[in-house]
Amino acid sequence: MRRGAPRGTLRGLLKSHKPQLRLAAGGDLLVHLNFLMFLHRLAEEARTNAFENKSKTIKPEHTIAAAKVILKRSRG
Repeated sequence: MRRGAPRGTLRGLLKSHKPQLRLAAGGDLLVHLNFLMFLHRLAEEARTNAFENKSKTIKPEHTIAAAKVILKRSRG
């Protein structure tokens, strides 16, 4: 069985960075889901970069380039 999201740790981090922020009951789960979706997009983009460079392994430069693209795309 899979382990659930680390809710206590996540709530503590959110409270330490934004003490004035008030979250609903499932707000921390939405933050965790958003983080997991970002990691998935980062991995897919890094894999695409590695494939374009004819590399079988994902190297740090592929991940850095993917992060720049994804962060630029997700900017509002």
